[in-house]
Amino acid sequence: MMKNRLMILLVLCLNQVIAQNQGEITQFNSALNKFLNVRDFCISENGNEAFFTIQSPLQDISQIAYIKKEGGEWTGPQLMPFSASYMDLEPFLSHDGKRLFFVSDRTLDDSSKQKKDFDIWYVERSGPEKDWSSPKNIGAPVNSDLNEFYPSISKNNNMYFTLESPNGLGKDDIYISRWENGSYSTPQLLDANINSSGYEFNAFVSKNEDFILFSRYNEADGIGSGDLYISLKNDKGSWEKAKNIGTPINTKYMEYCPFYHETNQTLYFTSRRNNLSPKKFDSVSDFQEYIYENNNGLSKIYMAQLKIN
Repeated sequence: MMKNRLMILLVLCLNQVIAQNQGEITQFNSALNKFLNVRDFCISENGNEAFFTIQSPLQDISQIAYIKKEGGEWTGPQLMPFSASYMDLEPFLSHDGKRLFFVSDRTLDDSSKQKKDFDIWYVERSGPEKDWSSPKNIGAPVNSDLNEFYPSISKNNNMYFTLESPNGLGKDDIYISRWENGSYSTPQLLDANINSSGYEFNAFVSKNEDFILFSRYNEADGIGSGDLYISLKNDKGSWEKAKNIGTPINTKYMEYCPFYHETNQTLYFTSRRNNLSPKKFDSVSDFQEYIYENNNGLSKIYMAQLKIN
């Protein structure tokens, strides 16, 4: 009986955590509507830099772009300086702003012409206005001959990421590699409170590793094809069973790639939501504006105020 009461209390507390101060959901920046597919967003601690992935319609071309705030306004998007003929995606800026992690199928060195599987890479700089270094592969034991995706780093440098492995619980699973004595440890599969026989991916971990947000695909309790879930860490240091964060953030469409700015209590995420409906247009430009500016079923970056206690 006591166990049942505790489970009910946990569910009620979780509902309170994800429901408080849930604000209006808006597109992050209308200037990004010039791109057909935008995803994989992160923003700096001070809110003055944002990094994201831009892709072709069928996602066969993928590059990382950035914008900066100048005079309180966002600049136009620019490609990262390491841009090349590779698939680059899923940026994550370290908390001190000096290292940008990302995913790429680029070759390990210039002498090779054979693209690799997807690995986690990074570039470094000494400060916000300084130049980025050349890309560096993070290496083993994080990277392997399998595909690694979507790095997220806690304040103590522990890394959470997606791995496609035959040894996981499902096709895509979330792993942790701990930062120990100046290097990353062998990745460990998160337990069944996070992973399942299905698809878990795109994990964002909070600075202090007290909550984790991630995506699940085609779950029985899902609202759409892909939904955002949350798990809290308990007093014993274990992840509680993940819960769907519900509407209005999740819809009948695909929601994925969460990023949470803890200072501003803002959730950024990618969605393919669509609210277009037939109407009369006065001109072709009127038609184009309506299609491109509104939620049109293509991947866009959205934001919402979300208080997580």
